[in-house]
Amino acid sequence: MKLSLNKVLVLLVCTLSATVHAFHVPISSLSTKWHTVLAAEPPEVEDVIYSTKTDPTVASSYADTTNTVVGGESPAIPTSEFSNTAPINGWVPSSTSPCFGLPGVVAPTGYFDPIGFSRSGITLSEVKRYREAEVQHGRVAMLATVGYIIGEGFSGPFGMSGPANDQLQNVPLPAFVLLTLGIAAAELNRARIGWVEPDLGSWTKTLFKLRENYYPGDIGFDPLGLKPTDAKGFEDMQTKELQNGRLAMLGWAGMCSQELVNHKTIFETFDFYEKVYSGVNPYENM
Repeated sequence: MKLSLNKVLVLLVCTLSATVHAFHVPISSLSTKWHTVLAAEPPEVEDVIYSTKTDPTVASSYADTTNTVVGGESPAIPTSEFSNTAPINGWVPSSTSPCFGLPGVVAPTGYFDPIGFSRSGITLSEVKRYREAEVQHGRVAMLATVGYIIGEGFSGPFGMSGPANDQLQNVPLPAFVLLTLGIAAAELNRARIGWVEPDLGSWTKTLFKLRENYYPGDIGFDPLGLKPTDAKGFEDMQTKELQNGRLAMLGWAGMCSQELVNHKTIFETFDFYEKVYSGVNPYENM
């Protein structure tokens, strides 16, 4: 099917616009880092777990996103085992907050975890590992979403065309080897920056564990200088990135599944249903 440049550009702009603006208003009060200074020394990080057993006023503060004072009394502020911990990008873990106070909560759903990945009893190490995976997969999905549209709308290198699901197998072997080595180098560098070196002598304490001073997803790669320097700005940008990444993961999964079913490009499917809803027989002249 021959595609017009206008149709390609319209779809690309719509996709990018929806991705950039999706769920972009964070509820900062839901990810507020409640903490007070404690005299006692904080326990070991791996022993700290998230608990929902807090004062009832704490739970109500999550429902009331405006933090309105009720009856002339301020809501109780729970204590935290991490009060003396140095903040990372302005974030200090709180064992009484969902996901230990990491950003990513937006209206209208608020704190949304129906499957229970961040259920009560989860450790800080596990939450950081899950967030690391979510951020990295979201970034890859955002690139993949744009790649599907551009790769199918224009002729790519090595004469690749057709559904994006089938294009990788058309990459010549030398280029495929270079691509694989590039991905491996990037992943090894990420592991070197954020992950604790495995120790076979005490592997239970070092396996799948992030460094204590490492913020999930922040590997120091910011060539355009977009990272905010203040804590509130970083929290808002991190929330936007998470929401766009989550949307991109759903979008990429939908496009990949659609092509597996009908073996047609996104534009061919778009053109098919455009004819259907316009009352034109999509099978005419085929």
